[in-house]
Amino acid sequence: QVQLVESGGGLVQPGGSLRLSCAASGVTLDYYAIGWFRQAPGKEREGVSCISSKDGRTYYADSVKGRFTISRDNAKNTVYLQMNSLEPEDTAVYYCAADTNWAMCVLLSYEYDYWGQGTQVTVSS
Repeated sequence: QVQLVESGGGLVQPGGSLRLSCAASGVTLDYYAIGWFRQAPGKEREGVSCISSKDGRTYYADSVKGRFTISRDNAKNTVYLQMNSLEPEDTAVYYCAADTNWAMCVLLSYEYDYWGQGTQVTVSS
């Protein structure tokens, strides 16, 4: 049984940082492309970042480029999303997801096969 569990969300002031974790069980993450998505109240889910399995190539939404960094620790079966210079617009529930297409990753939610339950990130003063 595949299970993804996000952690690391919380309340942070504008300009602050958080590191989200996506820990997996029942699956070896290094065989999957992993994506981070977010959904703010009243908005559609959007892709934030993803990392491929084949060569570790990363992709970022324009809104987070230069501020967020995705990485993976295969030994810990965990993928991270380091978020710096957070803005109120980053407030959302953040989800990680796994895609069996290990060769590449895309920021399209319908491509992903497994999802975590989400973790809330709130950026506010």
